[in-house]
Amino acid sequence: MTNNRKSMPRHLTDHLASGRHIPGIFTIDANQSIGQTVEELIIIVAASFEDEYQDRIEYLPLSQ
Repeated sequence: MTNNRKSMPRHLTDHLASGRHIPGIFTIDANQSIGQTVEELIIIVAASFEDEYQDRIEYLPLSQ
């Protein structure tokens, strides 16, 4: 998880270009409460496959 929406996509692109991988990055919305973010992450964990978010950045909340 990160709140770095500005430079994280560039860092991930560089990381993947060098042949490396990540399990996934969730970028949080600073305007969303911690409780809302935690609830959304619990739903994501329960409804996702193990490698579903590999090498991806997803922005929370997933549904607007």
